[in-house]
Amino acid sequence: MKYVLPTAVAVVLSVLNATASARAEESGLGASLAGLLLLAKERNPDYAAMRFELTAATERVMQAGALPNPRFKMELEDITKAGEQSPALLPSDVGSTRYTLSQDLPWAGKRALKREIATQETQAAQGRVQQTWLDMAARIKSLFAQRYLVQATQRLVNENLNLMLQLEKVLQVRYAGGLAAQQDITRIHVEHTGMRAELVALAGEWRQTQSRLNSLLARPFDAPLAAPVALRALPEPSRLDFNALSERLRQANPQIFAEQAKVKSAETARDLTYQNRYPDFTVGISAMQRQSSINEWGLMLELNLPIQRDVLRAQERESEAMLAAAQSRQQAATHQAHADLAENLAALDAARQTEHLMTYSLLPQADLTWRAALAGYENGKVDFATLLDAQRQIRQARLGQLKAQVDAQMRLAEIEKLLGEDL
Repeated sequence: MKYVLPTAVAVVLSVLNATASARAEESGLGASLAGLLLLAKERNPDYAAMRFELTAATERVMQAGALPNPRFKMELEDITKAGEQSPALLPSDVGSTRYTLSQDLPWAGKRALKREIATQETQAAQGRVQQTWLDMAARIKSLFAQRYLVQATQRLVNENLNLMLQLEKVLQVRYAGGLAAQQDITRIHVEHTGMRAELVALAGEWRQTQSRLNSLLARPFDAPLAAPVALRALPEPSRLDFNALSERLRQANPQIFAEQAKVKSAETARDLTYQNRYPDFTVGISAMQRQSSINEWGLMLELNLPIQRDVLRAQERESEAMLAAAQSRQQAATHQAHADLAENLAALDAARQTEHLMTYSLLPQADLTWRAALAGYENGKVDFATLLDAQRQIRQARLGQLKAQVDAQMRLAEIEKLLGEDL
């Protein structure tokens, strides 16, 4: 008994430590992209469902190549012994009893073809599992970038709102001294209201992204998420060469991989259809019992006759059409993936250039314009409307910089989804 209590205490402490550790991880969830992706891979039900479907497809491979179960048949003959007795159901009480054990045997090669079809379907299921994960990962990456944009925009709007409140104080002093007009007071109140309305909209968008992320993580929709700390670094332009990425896409894109497996499955199904020209067999052995002894044995061979040539030819034409359809879908998926890659690479490059222009050209110019307008307003050389316009320009430039950064992140997520791996 003296050892039970310390052991129980140790177990309780370990459980409490594990719970505290899990809560600590949850408290920081959302600050980094890696944590979100890791939790989604563990919890997302759609991804789990696809993995279960892959397991089911894997189990079908063995079934496809197996022989059907043998059949056993027992026939009671002359159960009344030519009317000498009432009907009997025991083998020793009837005239004779025949026992037959039979097994269906497909034509040589059919089992291997069925096993190959099931194997290719498993390959296609693997592609679907990977595609499900990549779709989900891309959504998480996009939502993470959107939350970063919302948070940064909220911070920017709050900064501008504080600036407007300071300007309002200056404006009130100037208005009291007769140096400002009444419409200037009205105009700055309109600016205040517009910014507060924008903050309300941003707060709603923040909750929406939180709900969407929690849905992907299989958490309650209102479960707290930490604010994103920073966006991922973009890859160097040299790593975004279309020709190099196109080759990687051709080898690793899960949708193309799945379509290739479907083409191979259709090819094998066509070969199996042509094998239907040859008959399948049933072999069996039988024994005849009279009274309590078995005194006769027999062998049986049965085969189906594939003589309905029109039906067979129709099945073969159907299999050829299904193969052509699978090949066309593979070509379409390949062309679409390359087109999407080119589109997202172009958009990523445009976003990168836009951010560069905003950072090193437009923002400095807007900042100079704002400073000049502020100095001119203080000296009475510029009206208040000009000052507000200058403030809007610098605000729009900063917002444009943020949107370009986030757009680049979302385009990067789409490229990684097409490539099947992170850059």
